Amino acid sequence: MPNLIQAVFQHQTWRFSTEKKNIYLTFDDGPTPEITYWVLDVLKEYNAFATFFCIGKNIENHPAIFQKIIKNGHAVGNHTYEHLNGWKTSSEEYLKSVLKTEKLIDTFQNINSKHQTTSSKLFRPPYGKIKNSQTKVLVATNYNIVMWTVLSADFDTTINAEKCLENVINNTENGTIIVFHDSVKAFDKLKEVLPKILIYFGEKGYAFKKIG
Repeated sequence: MPNLIQAVFQHQTWRFSTEKKNIYLTFDDGPTPEITYWVLDVLKEYNAFATFFCIGKNIENHPAIFQKIIKNGHAVGNHTYEHLNGWKTSSEEYLKSVLKTEKLIDTFQNINSKHQTTSSKLFRPPYGKIKNSQTKVLVATNYNIVMWTVLSADFDTTINAEKCLENVINNTENGTIIVFHDSVKAFDKLKEVLPKILIYFGEKGYAFKKIG
């Protein structure tokens, strides 16, 4: 993500400033049957932790998968209830969607409180599109709006897995936030790229951390 954009949108978290060899994997748009379970198994195999930005209706439809994310020690964040584009949605409707998802997340975090180690309120706007008015309200209600340093483009049907892998390897350094998707659309590339990323950076001494 260009430094100019990061400088303009200062209320969002784009990366973490650290000298430690930490990478922050994030997964958007789940939980999704089979796919999210696969991601959790791969992360566990490589002792990696991540942050899952979940769509509210998917949490509601697949509560067991969402609970497994928490039980496995990962962080969870809000991705609106219906995957809304903030630029095309009224602030009232947008914030109502965030609140609806927040209540779902809170319910499951309370049920699984012994497994959840972060109290941060994390939010990622779908498509990365959010109005200033929406940002101000979320920041005022103690949300950390998490964007990204590297977009893997696993969802992009015009590129192959090799290009997706290059996107990540060529642009990742200490404190980088990487976006993947535990979704049907992204899975063909994700299942090829994610293990390679974990191996490549693991061999270089990097640790995969959750946000919060």
